[in-house]
Amino acid sequence: MQNPTPLFPGFHLPTLRKKPRSAQQIMAQNLAEIKQKSLSQLSLCFSGFIANKHLVPAGSGPLSRRRFYSKENTFWAFLSQVLDADGGCQEVVRKVLAVAALKNLTMPSYSTAAYCKARQKIQQSTLDDILAETSLDMPTTSATSCLQDRRVVVVDGTGLSMPDTPENQEVWPQQISQKPGCGFPQARVCACFCLQTGSLLSYKTGNKKSSELPLLRQQAETFRKGDIFLGDKGFCSFYDINNFKLRGVDSVITLARRTPATDETAIKKLGDNDYLVIWKKPVWSKKSSYSKDDWQRLPDELMLRQIKVEVKQSGFRTKSFYITTTLLNSEHYPAEEIAKLYFQRWDVELFFKDIKDTMKMDILRCKTPSMVRKEIVMFFIAYNCIRQVICAAAKL
Repeated sequence: MQNPTPLFPGFHLPTLRKKPRSAQQIMAQNLAEIKQKSLSQLSLCFSGFIANKHLVPAGSGPLSRRRFYSKENTFWAFLSQVLDADGGCQEVVRKVLAVAALKNLTMPSYSTAAYCKARQKIQQSTLDDILAETSLDMPTTSATSCLQDRRVVVVDGTGLSMPDTPENQEVWPQQISQKPGCGFPQARVCACFCLQTGSLLSYKTGNKKSSELPLLRQQAETFRKGDIFLGDKGFCSFYDINNFKLRGVDSVITLARRTPATDETAIKKLGDNDYLVIWKKPVWSKKSSYSKDDWQRLPDELMLRQIKVEVKQSGFRTKSFYITTTLLNSEHYPAEEIAKLYFQRWDVELFFKDIKDTMKMDILRCKTPSMVRKEIVMFFIAYNCIRQVICAAAKL
């Protein structure tokens, strides 16, 4: 039987019948294709997103001399390692030997010692600068017109585990309920993503005792005037909403701890289940996550907007919840559009799923805190580079 006649050049009926791929499937395919590339091809693929100025040898000190494991070669080898499912140093050295053989260079040792030492010499500040450069900002034309083309920064936290070494346990101790030797060090990461592009903008790490709110406060410089902060009830705080407001950043979060306002307690009704409300300044205690001086500088009250959202879609356990926001203008920001925006908050869970499951970051491999920190930022650099490739392909 002959092949079916194409409806259009390059478009066949069986292809047209396929279901659209999910964002996770697209991410997995791009990752699989990148994994097949050699170190030279990897640098060509991502060099457009990473300026060469970050990888030139330093004038003096570590990685200043022209050796095979130069700053540039070591960086691309490290990036290849976090992208590889194997993730072992021996596999990276094998790729390095393949590159040396193709270029007729003096073959380095099969030992991983030289590579591991060179990897340790890469400065954390260099990797942080590269991560900032790979962050993909909001496109000039946004699909979310109801937000007046404003950038939405969605924030959430996640946990990571790593090898059980004394050094890692000291910085990121395991759960108290676990006996020594029966658990693994646990790190917590709080990250800010651009909702429109999925790019990671910034992050901070802490241990199991670290709350996400203090980690978010360390990333205040990530936010620009005109941004919208999108978070869950863990970020519902009078102190932080006020600080974002002072920066010109609006907040959209779920209500937590406070009693929802009603027709009697609200100062104005904007629509069905849509109110203007007043939050009184909370009482300060020693358990507060900010100092008494910071508390005294807070205003006595905040005017906010409360929206009750009814969940009618099947499959959701929650039937209703409340959104608190500083977007007070109901004409510019209808309640239905704000509710739609909050439902997009789930995308941050998928961003972390791409990094932890698809890219295998869930369990780190490095055995010292300094290398764990470098491994984390290298995963984020790789993630942002893949996001760049996806967004570039979407524009074609």
